[in-house]
Amino acid sequence: MEEPYILKIVRVTQQHLEYVQRQVVEEYPLKLRVNGRELATLICSPHQLNFLVVGFLRLQGFIATLDDISALGVCHEYGQAEVLLRTSLPERLQPTLTSGCGAGIAFNLPEKLVNLALQDRQNYHCESLYRLMKDLQGLAENYQRHGGIHSAAVGDDRGLLLSAEDLGRHNTLDRLAGEALFKGLDLRGKMLVTSGRISTEMVAKAARLGIGLMASRTSPTDKAVELCEQAGMTLVGYLRSSSMDIYSHPQQLKLQDE
Repeated sequence: MEEPYILKIVRVTQQHLEYVQRQVVEEYPLKLRVNGRELATLICSPHQLNFLVVGFLRLQGFIATLDDISALGVCHEYGQAEVLLRTSLPERLQPTLTSGCGAGIAFNLPEKLVNLALQDRQNYHCESLYRLMKDLQGLAENYQRHGGIHSAAVGDDRGLLLSAEDLGRHNTLDRLAGEALFKGLDLRGKMLVTSGRISTEMVAKAARLGIGLMASRTSPTDKAVELCEQAGMTLVGYLRSSSMDIYSHPQQLKLQDE
């Protein structure tokens, strides 16, 4: 990842003023053109943009595998990504402005996710979930340095598989989806932990990946709880080192002594 901007700021501590150097996260607009059509501008962090673009297309339902892409190019200098798909885009796309950081865009947001999410009941363990969030926090280097960055990770009982950072919480899921395609990883039935609020579009993205459990350090929205109930996904909020709130399908999450 590129180094963020460094600015001179004024810091006030107990009525004492001083000038200090402060790192500031970079906000990077990436114009996405698909089959010659301007599809969206992704407001993101400027690293590993191939993961972001491919994951975005995957979670919008435009591609399923890397074979669906005939060409992909990213020009960092001009902030533009060009993608050629082997299939055509739908004639009419209805973008939905999401509630996420960076004014994310989602197309074809499903109202019901029953057929998208994992249907088989899973057994997850609290200790594994605690460990996964702890591992994510340990990797959140950029947040520790200057704040303003969201992070997310996918793992299972054996540990963390993938992690991503971005100024947009939705972008972190797109990055995970893209990297999983590049690395040939199947994320069905895995656990996903995130630093950001879980809303409906976050659930939709996780459901497309077959995620069976989502967890956050903060809260979910009411509609996110409803969609997780429909999709058979366990939803956890306020995950701390030894406590959590379970909002849906608690039967899939087991205590150590159960």
